Amino acid sequence: MSVQKIEFKIDEEYIELIKLLKATQVAQTGGHAKMLVDDGLVYVNGELEERKRAKIRKGFMVEIDELSIHIV
Repeated sequence: MSVQKIEFKIDEEYIELIKLLKATQVAQTGGHAKMLVDDGLVYVNGELEERKRAKIRKGFMVEIDELSIHIV
């Protein structure tokens, strides 16, 4: 299987992880986004991320399943 790569542009200093998951339609709701993080399925810059409101900044890479999101 190949990894799907997308770029997500932010205009602010950062975006919270669960908001990013909703904005990219990885999660359908905030509750679903929280569940993905709680279940240990989200990696930021190659490391498991357990903070739902982690500040995701430009240059970060967020990975979940076969999806890689590059923040620009």
